[in-house]
Amino acid sequence: MAITRDDVLHVARLARLEIPEGEVEAEQAELGAILEAVGKVSELDLSDVEPTSHPLDIVNVWGADEPRPSLPVEDALANAPDPADGHFRVPAVG
Repeated sequence: MAITRDDVLHVARLARLEIPEGEVEAEQAELGAILEAVGKVSELDLSDVEPTSHPLDIVNVWGADEPRPSLPVEDALANAPDPADGHFRVPAVG
């Protein structure tokens, strides 16, 4: 599928991108190459391929959520510039 200069400018406008005038032709060639590569997928026989949302199994990499002792307040506030009564003091908002 050939992509036109107007197609490039239209896609850029939709993506809110500003493409300098001297780069439109280069973007046209790159987008054309991408569409050509993606188009090759339609040439494959995928009738026996199960649709997927992810190419690999999704595995939870987090450990079990178990209670454990936390950081002591004194250590947490050790580098705070202006702690107050066991809390971080921050500038007022508003």
